[in-house]
Amino acid sequence: MILYDIPDIRLFWSEDERFLKQFIVPHIWQKIKFQPLSRYPPLINDISFWLPSETYSKNDFYDLARTIGGDLIEKVVLVDEFTHPKTKKVSHCYRIIYRHPERTLTQDEVHRIHQAIEESAVRELGVEGRF
Repeated sequence: MILYDIPDIRLFWSEDERFLKQFIVPHIWQKIKFQPLSRYPPLINDISFWLPSETYSKNDFYDLARTIGGDLIEKVVLVDEFTHPKTKKVSHCYRIIYRHPERTLTQDEVHRIHQAIEESAVRELGVEGRF
């Protein structure tokens, strides 16, 4: 606890990936400083869209979402990929987990950010929204 500045011994039995991921490092001698976890509940919203026919990279969407949502976005995950059997168009569905470290977020706050992500994805990535 002293080595990593962990305030609560119960965290050592935690299965929370936010805690566990902090201790996965590429080099054994890399210094680790524990980052406190938010005790406030997450808000989860999904976004899905048809991909453009040109080249598309998941990383572009991840970067776009994190640029707009900043520290309020805890995680962005591709949860579904679908290819339409007739048109052969590909659709992606992403789950975005929002969480504030110091307070509970409201759905209205998150909706504004989520809507900005949707609009930017259409404008900047050329996707066709399914929202």
